[in-house]
Amino acid sequence: MKIGFAGLGVMGGPMARHLVHAGHKVSAFNRSIDKASAWAKLAGGAVANTVQAAAEGAEVFILCVGNDDDVRQVVSQALTHLQPGAVIIDHTTTSAVVAREMSDAASSSGRHFIDAPVSGGQAGAENGQLSVMAGGDTEALARVEPILKTYSKAIKRMGPPGSGQLAKMVNQIAIAGVVQGLAEAVHFAHCAGLDTDAVYDAISKGAAQSWQMDNRWKTMTRGEFDFGFAVDWMRKDLGLVLDEARANGARLDMTSLVDSYYAEVQAMGGARWDTSSLAARLQKPSSD
Repeated sequence: MKIGFAGLGVMGGPMARHLVHAGHKVSAFNRSIDKASAWAKLAGGAVANTVQAAAEGAEVFILCVGNDDDVRQVVSQALTHLQPGAVIIDHTTTSAVVAREMSDAASSSGRHFIDAPVSGGQAGAENGQLSVMAGGDTEALARVEPILKTYSKAIKRMGPPGSGQLAKMVNQIAIAGVVQGLAEAVHFAHCAGLDTDAVYDAISKGAAQSWQMDNRWKTMTRGEFDFGFAVDWMRKDLGLVLDEARANGARLDMTSLVDSYYAEVQAMGGARWDTSSLAARLQKPSSD
């Protein structure tokens, strides 16, 4: 298929590469020309100098950018350049409000919009093992499922426009609580003088097991955080969660508290550290 793609970051770059390797004709745009050129050299895809050029005549247009305003800008630039009936797939984590706005705009121009945030991080994108939470038209989603499967292991329609973003918020709430619990568990094990490798072996096959434990326990114990999903991004996501909770009446005491802990990590200089760096604030000397 002829596919336009905007946003070649740590998530979008691998996604677009999988599409090229699957045989699709991909025209990709990125605000940083150097990053776009590096992607083209690695993936073998074509680079467009503008969003409009990337979207020209495309049957599908995919974006993985930064925030609500980025999505509004990219979609407005791409929309009328797409084929009639084209499907826009947005993998950006945004508010449900902007997803509904973009769906209405696409529908008014005879196109479709699917909000499709993902979970699985950079490793999931690189390995084609992402989980997609989608909101939007059932038929439009069915048309693009083969494309999504080039970099995803699971695709689930959650409901009408905005539902994918709401499901991603549920995902981030769950992650925030698990990572904070894991940080405290590692901290307690250190303070108790336990062998943390032995503790992991003892508890990781029982009820405490989680993806975060399997992938972050040992790096947390070593104080290694220079990788993964950045604290800045998590705070952006939790901000969306807390805004939505204020609107729908959900009570998120723990999520609000963990968000404040991430603010402490940012103040420590950890804005680009992995989310597991919640452990770093517990490892600080008490005099701090």
